[in-house]
Amino acid sequence: MEKMSRVTTALSSNTISGKTMFCHLDAPANAISVCRDASQVVVAGRNIFKIYTIEEEQFVEKLNLRVGRKPSLNFSCADVMWHQMEENLLATAATNGAVVTWNLGKPSRNKQDQLFTEHKRTVNKVCFHPTEVYMLLSGSQDGLMKCFDLRKKESVSTFSGQSESVRDVQFSMKDFTFAASFENGNVQLWDIRRPDRYERMFTAHTGPVFCCDWHPDDRGWLATGGRDKMVKVWDMTTNRAKEIYCVQTIASVARVKWRPEKRFHLATCSMMVDHNIYVWDIRRPFIPFATFEEHKDVTTGIVWRHQHDPDFLLSGSKDSTLYQHMFKDATRPVDKANPEGLCFGLMGDLAFAAKESLINSDTNRKPYAGGDRRNPLFFFKKTDPTEQFAHVSSALTIYETDFDSNHMDWFVNTAQRYLLSGKPFAELCDHNAKVARELKRPQVSTTWTMLRIMFSDPANLPAAGLNHSLSKLGSLPLMNSFSMKEMGSGLGSESRLERSKGDNRQENIHLEAGNSHISNNNEENEETEGSDGPAECMFGDAELDDDDLYSMDHENQAEEQEYTLPQEGFQLRHEIVDNPSAPEHFQQDKADSPHVSGNEAEVPCLTPIESFSLISISQPLFTHHLPASFFCPIVREMLSYYAEQGDVQMAVSVLIVLGEKIRKEIDDLTQEHWYMSYIDMLQRFELWNVSNEVIKLSTCSAITCLNQTSTTLHINCSNCKRPMSSKGWMCDRCHQCASICAVCHHVVKGLFVWCQGCSHGGHLEHIMNWLKSSAHCPAGCGHLCEYT
Repeated sequence: MEKMSRVTTALSSNTISGKTMFCHLDAPANAISVCRDASQVVVAGRNIFKIYTIEEEQFVEKLNLRVGRKPSLNFSCADVMWHQMEENLLATAATNGAVVTWNLGKPSRNKQDQLFTEHKRTVNKVCFHPTEVYMLLSGSQDGLMKCFDLRKKESVSTFSGQSESVRDVQFSMKDFTFAASFENGNVQLWDIRRPDRYERMFTAHTGPVFCCDWHPDDRGWLATGGRDKMVKVWDMTTNRAKEIYCVQTIASVARVKWRPEKRFHLATCSMMVDHNIYVWDIRRPFIPFATFEEHKDVTTGIVWRHQHDPDFLLSGSKDSTLYQHMFKDATRPVDKANPEGLCFGLMGDLAFAAKESLINSDTNRKPYAGGDRRNPLFFFKKTDPTEQFAHVSSALTIYETDFDSNHMDWFVNTAQRYLLSGKPFAELCDHNAKVARELKRPQVSTTWTMLRIMFSDPANLPAAGLNHSLSKLGSLPLMNSFSMKEMGSGLGSESRLERSKGDNRQENIHLEAGNSHISNNNEENEETEGSDGPAECMFGDAELDDDDLYSMDHENQAEEQEYTLPQEGFQLRHEIVDNPSAPEHFQQDKADSPHVSGNEAEVPCLTPIESFSLISISQPLFTHHLPASFFCPIVREMLSYYAEQGDVQMAVSVLIVLGEKIRKEIDDLTQEHWYMSYIDMLQRFELWNVSNEVIKLSTCSAITCLNQTSTTLHINCSNCKRPMSSKGWMCDRCHQCASICAVCHHVVKGLFVWCQGCSHGGHLEHIMNWLKSSAHCPAGCGHLCEYT
């Protein structure tokens, strides 16, 4: 353990000193909490529940709270909190739905004090009131919050958030208000004395809100973090929650904690991908103020060691370590950051920011093609002595692109026209290839065609109409091998057999089930009877495409065996009559075969080209030489190439169409990254239906759950304000019609829109027209409604 510089902090009568240090735990930690005097820390997880003493040089294990031969699920903790007024009191949130309190002053080994089992699902968070000793609050996966009086054996009040999951609850520092964050992206403010209705609710994030934290000094500031990778600071002192700061992180935010004694600083950690802990100055939202990079796995819990000490941060992680971070040892990303910035707009516009001195000195810049379309914008900001930032005068330059030359219509059209399910694999590939070809994307079209060739079973392909191309005749067998060198002389002239010009010849010559022995001799360009030009290889009207030849075998003609095509491979066709006669030597060969009928003997065959067999039919169609798994590494590299080029649309579409054929070849994190990028682009273009289809068809479990959250709609009665438990328009409590339009005062039996703040609403068209001329609720409650 490397020794680093020490810091000593004077806190009233106590003195905290130490260094950056860590200790190994017996199991991964889910949460940590410190006692009031900052001398001990409790670590809780599914398989660990211990208390450590924090000394100057190391952590020392003091007490193991998991006692007994067979510890119950009450010891499996999702969260833990140490009371800040009573030093012997702990509370834990168990994964089985129990809320447990622990009394460290008990003389026995088992320190469990009280057990509350009122929640039906996992309890995500527990929180003590900062001033009321016996008040404990819990939030659970069942959507309920419960307040417990530790002097009683059951909860004293229950708060229903009308949501599917409560992720965090936090008491305000100075009153009886608490904030609760939910899975559906909402944040609610409750008065602990009024469990019937929340005081305020607002939508804070586009996805689940995983954490929240009240500012220790500014009473009205509330920080929230969510799956949308953002940390937002809200001013709750106004009539409507106002977002005053927003910090953009690189991963979902799992924990957020304000830094003591620093008004604009807060610490965050992520629940996946990113293992670091960041301290942000919310006035600089795009680059962390400090970074702690010690953990090797996801950080699950962070807490400042003392409520008045900004220099020590404690953290627990899934890598089974407990760390004490000293702020002076943190990495400062701003020291390594480039003073330039670059960003592309949705439609291809480019913005470039750099020091003003660099922009002014660019005298040798070449003129922009088609005229100089740069728009220089200069920003100057007054110096704030409280900011710890370097002040550099910068210039922002925007390069606008010609809309016609770089529009994104191809992306929208492709997303809308692609077929990802509902048809056989070969038809999906053919359709998508056609779409790409029509949108002038030949490489993508060729890729879909190759995927069909590689992964489909040609024996199951349907016929493609009247031309009966070999690529569409599913019953034709696959050849053994293919030698371009041997076939060069034979196919160089693109020989084919043209149709005979007899008086009564047919429109198409059909190959019937039976024996089709194809042979060659030394004669080249020999004309068949009834033809005008050189003979070329044909089946009916269609040429034999090169890409339909999977493999060919060079064998001697004498060693070839007659092969009978399976009759079920062809659909039954009408009898062919009055065919022009074939060359004499072909008729003789056909007559000698016992398997050939009279009509088959009259079917023209391929003209002989060379002395070796051009096509040898000897094995079933899908041979063991090239199974589908043979192409998986190639396809994996191809998908990575498209993703690196920025075409995640192609990567995700192929993932969905191929499904299990390719899913195991690509790790889940990469798939999730591709899916999230594509879904984000679809939503930016407002392609909501396509986005939902991609989520539904996703092969990644982390993506399929995105549209499984917040699927329940909870409605409150507009009269009594209580939740409606029955279906229909009548409230079963006040027995009045709940869905009455506030404008026309009639019952709404169709599309209904209502305000989440005051619960009033009505017909969509009526409310829209009302809010065009007035911002107040049409019901007269005085609420400022807003339609978005």
